[in-house]
Amino acid sequence: MIRLIFFVVISQMVSNCFADEISAISRGGLLYDRWYMVIDTKKPDYTHPAWPNSNISKSGSTTHRCKSCHGWDYKGRNGAYASGKYKTGISGIQYFSGGNKSEVLGILTNDLHDMGNWLTAKDLDDLALFVVKGQFDMTKFISVETNLVKSGDSNSGAKYYNTVCAKCHGAQGDLIKDMTPIGVIAHKNPWEVMHKIFNGQPGEKMPSMRAFGITVVMDIMAYVQTLKK
Repeated sequence: MIRLIFFVVISQMVSNCFADEISAISRGGLLYDRWYMVIDTKKPDYTHPAWPNSNISKSGSTTHRCKSCHGWDYKGRNGAYASGKYKTGISGIQYFSGGNKSEVLGILTNDLHDMGNWLTAKDLDDLALFVVKGQFDMTKFISVETNLVKSGDSNSGAKYYNTVCAKCHGAQGDLIKDMTPIGVIAHKNPWEVMHKIFNGQPGEKMPSMRAFGITVVMDIMAYVQTLKK
């Protein structure tokens, strides 16, 4: 009996720790997207010192977003940001996937990134946790040639979308008037949509679907790519 109770207690502790880590990873994904909205502070009004002079398309707070240099696909110059308005020549973060969190923390707080002046220890830890444990190799799920998802059941995705997403985004994904319809974004920048389904939207009540796993996320991705575009 004592052994059974001990096993139940330990199992519950492990489950709680796992849930806490998933939550922290999702929050790290939000910080990667737009950290100044997550911590509810005034966004930087100057161009980041690390932003290359060769890119004159972007300036100001946009250049302080992790995703602006390293990409929604986390591949930087080797991914979708190899060209276009976000071309910087800066490498991605996939090298650190599965790596050492302490190494990432050291990079976040070095003179180049200087994130220690903006983020708390908890913020930095969540962001570093996302980098080492929260990334996916999106080329396994999204075609680089067509931008279409490689897997996912759109019928199941419709059920998830209509249950979780449609209340805010609308049945056709165009309910939010100051936002490009989801169907359009899902074809133009599916990596962004996938990142946000996993982690949520900074400053909004959009839920994170990370805890439900990659299959559910890809089902939703498959469905939103059927919405009007």
